[in-house]
This record gives sequence, C-alpha cells and structure tokens, in this order.
Amino acid sequence: MNNMKKPLTWLALSVSALVAFPAWGEDNMPTGRAAVEIKDGTYPASYFPNTEILGEDEIRITALGTGMPNQTKAAVSISFLVELGNGDKFLFDVGLGSNGNLFSLRPDFSKVDKVFFSHLHVDHVGDFMGLHIGGWLSGRYKPLRVFGPTGSTPELGTKAYVEAMEKGYAWDLQTRIGALPDAGAKIEITEFPYMQENEIVYQENGVTIRSWPAIHSLDGSVSYSLEWNGLKYVFGGDTYPNKWYVKYAVDADIASHEAFLPPKALAPYFGWDLGQATYVATRVHSEPAAFGKVMSAVKPRMAVGYHSVLSPENYQAILEGVRSTYDGPLTLARDLQVINVTKDAITVREASVDDYALPPSVSQAYIDAPRTEEKSPSDKVLAGKWSGYTPPPMPDDK
Repeated sequence: MNNMKKPLTWLALSVSALVAFPAWGEDNMPTGRAAVEIKDGTYPASYFPNTEILGEDEIRITALGTGMPNQTKAAVSISFLVELGNGDKFLFDVGLGSNGNLFSLRPDFSKVDKVFFSHLHVDHVGDFMGLHIGGWLSGRYKPLRVFGPTGSTPELGTKAYVEAMEKGYAWDLQTRIGALPDAGAKIEITEFPYMQENEIVYQENGVTIRSWPAIHSLDGSVSYSLEWNGLKYVFGGDTYPNKWYVKYAVDADIASHEAFLPPKALAPYFGWDLGQATYVATRVHSEPAAFGKVMSAVKPRMAVGYHSVLSPENYQAILEGVRSTYDGPLTLARDLQVINVTKDAITVREASVDDYALPPSVSQAYIDAPRTEEKSPSDKVLAGKWSGYTPPPMPDDK
C-alpha cells in the first residue's frame, strides 16, 4: 500500500444506483429484508442496516460507541464494528452502552463472534456480558471468541477478566443452557503478551490482525491493525502518542485513534481543576493536537478521532486542536457513523436505525444447533405455584 490520497465520497444521494445482486459472504437477513448491491460507488445519503451488499473488496466500519465512561444517550462508550466483504465481522472493544447501537443494526449474530479488547477499562469492555448473552439469544450458536492482552500480573489480564465475569453471571448462563444452543454459552479466550510488537493475534480466512503496545494507565493496553484484501484498518484503543502506533499504523486506509478533550475543555466537563485535566488529557490520553501530530506522521487515507462527547463547544475545541497539527482527511466519529472503504474511495455516512428495532432473525443452523435439557427450579420452589392460575396448554409443535 502507499499513502497517496485517494478520492473521498462523502454523501451520495442517488438511490437509483441500487440494483438486485446475489450476496457475497451472504448474511442471514432480518425477515422481509433483502440487500442490494451498491453500483458505481454511489451510496444513499444514509446507511439503512441490511439494505446494502458489501462489495467483495470492501470494508464497512461502524462506530458503535465514541464517548466517555459517563456516557450520554448520543455518545456511549467505545466500540467499533468492522465488517468485511467476505462475510467476516469483528468487534474492537465493547464499551458501556455500545450493545444498544450494535443491536439496532440487526446484524447476523452468528457472525458476530469475535471481539478484541484494547484494555480492560469499563468504557471499553463494560458491555461484554451483554454481548455474550444477547448475541447468544440473537443467533450466535458457537462460542464467543475473545482476544486481548496480558496484564503486568496474571490477575490483570484478559483471561482473568473474562473468567471472573463468567463466574459473576454463572446463574444466568445456567438458566439459558438448554433453551439456547449449548455451544453459545462458551467463551474461547486468546490472551497474548501486551508487549509484543506487530505480532499476529488472529489469521483466518485471509484476515490478519496484529497487536502492539499502547501507553495508558497501566501496563496491558494495546492497539490493533486489521489487514484484508489490500486494505488496512487500525484501532488505537486508548493511548498516549507512542512510537509503535506511528510505526505500525503506516499505510492504513483508516487509522482510528483517540482525540480526547483538550485540558481547558476537559476541566469544566468533569468539574476538575486545570492541573488534573491537563494530566489526564496529556499524560493518560491523547489531546487533539497530539492526535494530529500522530496522524501527520502516519498519513492515513482517513484519520478517525474518537473518545469524547461532541457537543458543539467540544467539537470546536477538538477540531481546532487537531487542525493545529494535521491537515489531512479527517472524521471526528460520532455514534452510528458508518465508513465504507474500498481501494478507490472512502464514504462517510450516518446509520439510520429504529429505536425499537426487533432482534434479528435467527438462522436454521441456530434452530438446529444441539441443546441439552431445559432447566427448571427445584421441586421445593415449584411447590409454591399458586393454584389460582393455570397456564394455557403447550402447542403441538413444542
């Protein structure tokens, strides 16, 4: 790959460019929904989930969460969904509140089975339990695969976190095994050394994902790159500007990296004094000017900043900070922003979703997946049933 700036298509208005076409890496569609091909690179102005076939050489990145730990309705905590034209789907972080946006897209959850943790702050992993249980309820009939770094000690690593979480909701898991496919209750953990540099942590189906260290709070934070079909996406997680990102994010089509609030905007946002705000914004995170310096060194086709609440005053402060050090292609990501990437163009839009979206349809494979016997309370608890109510008879097709 090279760093030549290729054309960017921002908002395309021609719906007539949509024509029926057989799916590549076809998903299980929601009932009554059929996806169509985007022709000649002309996209509708808004992205309506499950209406577009992703091209064989195309990546779609959806910002599920771009905000702070103290999330707002419009800016939940950090998560990005990456979908490839071969049908693969990947989650990078699952911060608090992000599941609501993920589920509003009604994806084929049989494919939403791989999540990569950048680090273990709650605004990056807080919706893990909901992803595990909710995805299982909504079509995933295989184990959830979790990838993440070690910590400075074993109890601070990804494996310890996931296993402790499983113990915390063991009752929930036990109640659902039998009613739902057995394998969906399982979690497969891949933990790798946080200090490894650009080493492969995942390589399947033509997709290669690598990790390198990040600098944030404690040892045990990482960044990732995903490479597929000549395209490259980089997810920074949370990090102070570091040499590894500058080195290994080069040639990225999309380079995402936090662009935290600058100190003078952060202080009133959290009610902090300027000293505390300066420490957090410039020693623990990357303020906008620092983000800009990193992107000026990396020179991606598109730089994507996140990790703030983009109220009007915040947006202006972040934009001014970034533009003081970087003049290249830029997106300050909002929740449910969608970025389509091909070798020829990058298209940035917003997803249009239903606030009351139904769960996605499940596949026949999910229906047929093995289940053990359904669980029930003990006889001593069932003896407490009230005689004043008789449930209706079970249907014949039970």
